[in-house]
Amino acid sequence: MSRLTILVVEDEDAIRGMLMMVLEQAGFKSIAAADAAEAQKVLDENAPDLILLDWMLPGISGVEWARRLKKEAVHRDLPVILLTARGEEEDTVRGLESGADDYMTKPFSTKELVARIRAVLRRTGKIQGLAQISLGDLVLDTDQHRLSISDKQLEVSPTEFRLMQFFMTHPDKVYSRTQLLDQVWGRSVYIEERTVDVHIRRLRKILGKYGKEDLVQTVRGFGYRFSLPD
Repeated sequence: MSRLTILVVEDEDAIRGMLMMVLEQAGFKSIAAADAAEAQKVLDENAPDLILLDWMLPGISGVEWARRLKKEAVHRDLPVILLTARGEEEDTVRGLESGADDYMTKPFSTKELVARIRAVLRRTGKIQGLAQISLGDLVLDTDQHRLSISDKQLEVSPTEFRLMQFFMTHPDKVYSRTQLLDQVWGRSVYIEERTVDVHIRRLRKILGKYGKEDLVQTVRGFGYRFSLPD
């Protein structure tokens, strides 16, 4: 199967080079541009599967270029992830209103970036055939509904499977119990927050049989984080 192509639009050489290296290591093909004008030329000659787009670019800003792209029928469905140092809520809203499919605030974990890229590509149908999510020796197969460590299947409930799927596509980021309830159980369902704790404890017990209980970490006073050791 041919590699999916990511267009990296970033004006800082060091960051652009780092992103391209991370993408290549994750199995993607990467092409690069330093600003929106150069990116437009690249886009005219190539058909990338996703664009990683820095907000603050010289000339036309990334968010403005994304807005223009999404108005063109030929590029309307091209996934865009904005990268920015802006972390205010109103900036997030502006970024997503431009038509971007996701939004990441610098500095970010490269593991989370790759996971979010794959999540967007799955959501937009670019890699609908990719049924497996792999982090280290942990593999989650969405088609087979199986979770395994080193090829050994773990016995988890459907809820715990969804919880692990969310964690594995959003590593290294802290989520409150309320956020986990919304993402895993759904906003239309009323469930007490302590239900999250019960499932976390069960997951840790299951993972603990393989020495992996520390993958799900408690962040005191806020919630939980899923993280693999570097």
